[in-house]
Amino acid sequence: MEPRGVAGLTEPRAGAGSAAAAMSVLGEYERHCDSINSDFGSESGGGGDSGPGPSAGPGPRAGGGAAEQEELHYIPIRVLGRGAFGEATLYRRTEDDSLVVWKEVDLTRLSEKERRDALNEIVILALLQHDNIIAYYNHFMDNTTLLIELEYCNGGNLYDKILRQKDKLFEEEMVVWYLFQIVSAVSCIHKAGILHRDIKTLNIFLTKANLIKLGDYGLAKKLNSEYSMAETLVGTPYYMSPELCQGVKYNFKSDIWAVGCVIFELLTLKRTFDATNPLNLCVKIVQGIRAMEVDSSQYSLELIQMVHACLDQDPERRPTADELLDRPLLRKRRREMEEKVILLNAPTKRPRSSTVTEAPIAVVTSRTSEVYVWGGGKSTPQKLDVIKSGCSARQVCAGNTHFAVVTVEKELYTWVNMQGGTKLHGQLGHGDKASYRQPKHVEKLQGRAIRQVSCGDDFTVCVTDEGQLYAFGSDYYGCMGVDKVAGPEVLEPMQLNFFLNNPVEQVSCGDNHVVVLTRNKEVYSWGCGEYGRLGLDSEEDYYTPQKVDVPKALIIVAVQCGCDGTFLLTQSGKVLACGLNEFNKLGLNQCMSGIINHEAYHEVPYTTSFTLAKQLSFYKIRTIAPGKTHTAAIDERGRLLTFGCNKCGQLGVGNYKKRLGINLLGGPLGGKQVVRVSCGDEFTIAATDDNHIFAWGNGGNGRLAMTPTERPHGSDICTSWPRPIFGSLHHVPDLSCRGWHTILIVEKVLNSKTIRSNSSGLSIGTVVQSASPGGGGGGGEEEDSQRESETPDPSGGFRGTMEADRGMEGLVSPTEAMGIISGASSSCPGWLRKELENAEFIPMPDSPSPLSTAFSESEKDTLPYEELQGLKVASEAPSEHKPPVGAWVTELFAFESQLGNQRALSTSPDLSPLASSVSHCPESTHYTVYSAVLKASALGLPELPWRSIDPFTFLMH
Repeated sequence: MEPRGVAGLTEPRAGAGSAAAAMSVLGEYERHCDSINSDFGSESGGGGDSGPGPSAGPGPRAGGGAAEQEELHYIPIRVLGRGAFGEATLYRRTEDDSLVVWKEVDLTRLSEKERRDALNEIVILALLQHDNIIAYYNHFMDNTTLLIELEYCNGGNLYDKILRQKDKLFEEEMVVWYLFQIVSAVSCIHKAGILHRDIKTLNIFLTKANLIKLGDYGLAKKLNSEYSMAETLVGTPYYMSPELCQGVKYNFKSDIWAVGCVIFELLTLKRTFDATNPLNLCVKIVQGIRAMEVDSSQYSLELIQMVHACLDQDPERRPTADELLDRPLLRKRRREMEEKVILLNAPTKRPRSSTVTEAPIAVVTSRTSEVYVWGGGKSTPQKLDVIKSGCSARQVCAGNTHFAVVTVEKELYTWVNMQGGTKLHGQLGHGDKASYRQPKHVEKLQGRAIRQVSCGDDFTVCVTDEGQLYAFGSDYYGCMGVDKVAGPEVLEPMQLNFFLNNPVEQVSCGDNHVVVLTRNKEVYSWGCGEYGRLGLDSEEDYYTPQKVDVPKALIIVAVQCGCDGTFLLTQSGKVLACGLNEFNKLGLNQCMSGIINHEAYHEVPYTTSFTLAKQLSFYKIRTIAPGKTHTAAIDERGRLLTFGCNKCGQLGVGNYKKRLGINLLGGPLGGKQVVRVSCGDEFTIAATDDNHIFAWGNGGNGRLAMTPTERPHGSDICTSWPRPIFGSLHHVPDLSCRGWHTILIVEKVLNSKTIRSNSSGLSIGTVVQSASPGGGGGGGEEEDSQRESETPDPSGGFRGTMEADRGMEGLVSPTEAMGIISGASSSCPGWLRKELENAEFIPMPDSPSPLSTAFSESEKDTLPYEELQGLKVASEAPSEHKPPVGAWVTELFAFESQLGNQRALSTSPDLSPLASSVSHCPESTHYTVYSAVLKASALGLPELPWRSIDPFTFLMH
């Protein structure tokens, strides 16, 4: 779909015929009509899931470029802070499931100069790329709101970190770690020629892995210097250098002074300089009267001397950032700390678009997110009030005795299941054996970003963003992985040091064993080895992680444990399995045909090493979900496969007969794409891409969240066909079944908004701009409502798209940053660019003229397709009419003059023949010709011989 907000007509290629040009114009208006008639201008609108997945590719961009505009989908989580001129909101980006912050600034409340500064500061933000600096990803313009997408730090700021210490001093190793990161960030900023001017503990952010991120630089600092956001204290003088207090000139050494103040706070937990009023504070800063001194018995002399050097009263004697990094205290550890920073930053690091042709469209989808559980005697789904929007879940897991949830902010919650009556062994991780019936945050993991969790029978294992493994619960089978040195029960999360230098990608737990996949694609297993479920070619129990021998030609992408077996999934979609193959639940049995049609069935009772599941080799498997007696899998086409026991109809084939091979499900699931599936004890739950949830198998004890009527075996109440449950349509991001229990996340789309005016990967360069009435809002219905209410902005508001040419050098000029900015690929005439550079701003009328009002009404009433086709036919026919001049054409030229294009119109010959011919055209085509005159004027086309051109030939040009 063609992006809106392009100022000029699509410029035909050199040598293209007039018919092709007419088709180009017609095609643009056809796309315009499609955009207006669609929900919010994109396929993501409506009630479906707008998460990651294939989306309709947009058409070529204006100018004939082959690049397509990518859609980026965002889900708002919660508001982080509000101010008088905007707010900061946490979003989840569905493409990579990452968290980002959008700073939303209402530009109508800023002065003209501040608007120009805002765009220049975005360029500065784009220049700074460093692991210890808040990353800038993108920015968008939504009418008069500037949206800046930034990296999210989930560990708070250094100010709060110091407050939480109370009277307990930091270890020197931690102070040196923070010092290195802060100085590295300042070095990067100074090398870019940028003076931060606002370094303080409130502007130094942390991740849960203690990674420093220097923020509120550039745009954020300038905006906050006059209009403070709720989470910052702007203008605090505690970090001001003596030269700033004295009002003399200052340079980069002023930032070094602020760094010294920050490190001094880390060493003393007190501000470097303190006073009852700003005047006394400035006096103490100038005189160097510090609030207290560093405890020399707690910290090394070398560290104290570094701080004192930064706080030297003479700026010339203060070291530079690079000189600080070259001090022995940091130099001898520099390589080690640099590698640590890279490692900690890797899980969340996101590449930025490198070219302007990749400018994406932002699709913001508001939705409800809720967690439901059922089973264990409860057939009605129970909603968990603790896990809801603002604290929404991203992953869920069910165990035989407990549940676990990881939230979008990567915190872990655990609680016991509904069945109860089972003795606990610390599997909740709360430091005791109490039965918590409601989700409770695992406090011992505070400050650690949990990416994934897996539940065993009576233990739990989780993985952090850094790839570190934590386990808690029963160690009877050695599932803690520490050779039973921690005792039979571990009540609090305990780190497995085995993986300190070999980060874990994924973990999966069976009833009594654990299997992990590392980032190096190595597989390790430990715990109970009965039936060979560890894949170590034996049935021995192992109490520490053991490396599994996997053929080097295979790249493992996922591991999945059943209660007494294990699956490995390869990159090519093949499946390897080991463990107990009862009922062929591992898919290892083989059926062979003889010469005279005799069939032989070879059963594999169990296997102690990973074996290829040949029956699944006909499919490219993407997801596998083992249950107690059967297994389900999803292939690359979204088809659902089941195999194993069918006693209670858990295979979903419509009967209860024994099945020997792999079953490709049809029936109610025929033609549907399955996106999630999980198997419990004799039942299966699946979710489809059209937002339906299905259940089948044994319905006893509320396992199916419904009451089946079939009784194939005694008192078991079953259903052998997939039946829809859960009422209305719901999207299911995650689903887990174990024993008799099910836990899942359900989402419902509330509304969706497309922000088409954007700039991805903004670079240093000259901004090409042109005027386009009403350019660059959201699509569809929201666009229409905006056009009806919009009037020309006398202060030159931002309403368009800003893109820059990476081949150019120099910052965006303030003048070019004003007005309606467009991402059109056509070039701006030299005379117009010169006038824009020399102008303070582009004059706009204080109130809409009658013509501009007519413009809005005309644009709102999109031409029917039939009339557009008529325009095409008319454009191919010779013009024989020379009608009288229409009065509205004269108003058009007068309005064009008010928009600053006096020179373009004044240099043209007498336009009356063209204007005269316009009024003879069908009334429905007046807007098309009228719009073409406007756009042609901006391109400098009035110098063409108008007297000899009829309006339709003019359109072709």
